[in-house]
Amino acid sequence: MVQPLLVAIPLLGLAGGFVAHLLGSDQASGWIWSAATLPVLVALFIQIITSLLRGEVGLDIVAALSMTGALIFGEHLAAVVVALMYAGGQYLESFAEGRATREMTKLLSRVPRTALRHRDGALEEVSLGALRPGDRIMVRHGEVVAVDGLVAKGVAVLDQSALTGEALPIQQHEGEAVLSGSTNAGDAFDLNVSLRAEESTYAGIVRLVEAAQQSKAPMSRLADRFAMAFLAVTVALAGGAWLWTGDHIRALAVLVIATPCPLILAVPVAIISGVSRAAKLGILIKGGRALENLARVRTLVIDKTGTLTYGAARLVTAQVAPEFSADDILSLAASLDQASNHVIAQALVSAARTKGFALTLPDQVSETAGEGIEGVVGGRRVVVGGLRFVSERSAGPSAEIGGSEQPIPPGAVLVAVAVEGRIVGRLVFSDELRAGTKELLQDLRAAGIQRIVLASGDRAAVAAAIAAGLPIDEVRADLTPDQKIDVIKTEHQRAPVLMVGDGVNDAPALAAADVGIAMGAKGAAASAEVADVVLLVDRLDRVLSALRIAHRSRNIALQSVYAGVGLSFVGMVVAALGYLTPVRGALIQEAIDVAVILNALRALSAPAGNAARGREPEQPFGPVAAQR
Repeated sequence: MVQPLLVAIPLLGLAGGFVAHLLGSDQASGWIWSAATLPVLVALFIQIITSLLRGEVGLDIVAALSMTGALIFGEHLAAVVVALMYAGGQYLESFAEGRATREMTKLLSRVPRTALRHRDGALEEVSLGALRPGDRIMVRHGEVVAVDGLVAKGVAVLDQSALTGEALPIQQHEGEAVLSGSTNAGDAFDLNVSLRAEESTYAGIVRLVEAAQQSKAPMSRLADRFAMAFLAVTVALAGGAWLWTGDHIRALAVLVIATPCPLILAVPVAIISGVSRAAKLGILIKGGRALENLARVRTLVIDKTGTLTYGAARLVTAQVAPEFSADDILSLAASLDQASNHVIAQALVSAARTKGFALTLPDQVSETAGEGIEGVVGGRRVVVGGLRFVSERSAGPSAEIGGSEQPIPPGAVLVAVAVEGRIVGRLVFSDELRAGTKELLQDLRAAGIQRIVLASGDRAAVAAAIAAGLPIDEVRADLTPDQKIDVIKTEHQRAPVLMVGDGVNDAPALAAADVGIAMGAKGAAASAEVADVVLLVDRLDRVLSALRIAHRSRNIALQSVYAGVGLSFVGMVVAALGYLTPVRGALIQEAIDVAVILNALRALSAPAGNAARGREPEQPFGPVAAQR
């Protein structure tokens, strides 16, 4: 409310003064214009004193000098015009920043406050702080999911566009995880709470957004440091013009056209616009410092598991006997694995349900932990597990399985399936390279990355197999978390380093890099907390998007600074030579301010021809988190 009022007072005063002038009372018009200037000048002095107490010297001093000088020298019209232009410029900057931070503000404004909890056969509305793991809540249509949990009943149709930028809703079935911050786009469903509200994904994202909003870009701090130099040049030019010609109006005109400086308007708007643009794509950049540093990186150090690869074993090959189909084998194995809590067993069940299979309840189940499981499915004896485990429980000869002679790639796991004493299927699981990774790494090089290093904790053979055929300069394997830090330090001696990782073991390296990018934001995960950039959607192409946004935002900020300051300096020289009056100088400076702010807002939009690559293909058999 204060900013609109400070704009309205000089605007009304300007109009009132002109009315008085038209009525023939020049003295009254001068008093009106002076009175309309004073509120803005007082607010400006308060702002300057507050900044000085914090040890900051800003370019607002130039505005204060120009308004004060205009009042002292009787240039009442110039004073009120400068007051209007200054207040208008501040309001325009505030409006532009609000427009730029809109996407980040959306995330904060969606934070739910309460939830409907099941208790004694009824629903009660409780605060989020009262929810505990194991509670069951109802999520109604249109509500934002308050906490992380698992679907307890029904099918959850979730809109995650506000978090990840993905336009299409997803479906989560009973027992599947739901990300807090998603919006229920379908019918009401029940959710079993798995984490407290403050530990959930959305709460972690909110903390990251708040930290990003409080961060100040290095270029903005550079503008503050530059203020003394610009102030000195302005005062020297104004004073020189006065001493040279004896005309104080020229000095006043120089001060007026330097108010306010585009340097303090354009930089924060461009940087915030870039941060907000990234948030719209599911890329959370923690403020201007991270954005600026991202534009400077030249070396990429990237983890393998969960980064170059999906981070979960996927069914890449289904080798089956002629009398069976791949769907038959998957259905039988998943039906039996319903009785196991092993992660691969659960993943098989989830994959089969995703394909719409009607699973049969198994009988006479016996499981050997970590090795395999056997039982009866639909009247047939089925064994699922490692090849040795299944072979020992298969009396009959193995069927002719096509492709079984092919070697298992490094890091892959084989799951055998036997039916009625015969091995009839082999399921090969592997943590595959993400689709389009080679092209993406090439695009990163085109975007300014000069060196790419794969840093992995996996065995050398597995890392080398993944890196084969990729534009990677060096592969470092068998690394512990502290050894990854050594890699970062070594590479930092050559150029600024960008580290991309996803696991807790990557957190130290992410913190050590000039810029750390964490794949995914899972609550208060260590990697997301220490990273400078968090990808809210599990897509590697967002790294390229983040890099392009950083470069474009920085370039736009610099363009605005060079153009704005250059035009202001030209105007100051013209004013010092006596070709501009204070009023004309104020109008010209306001036009410069509007132009540079509008240019800075270009960072909100997507550049033509630089759209991110298409979606990665869906996982056909569902993710598997570990090996059996």
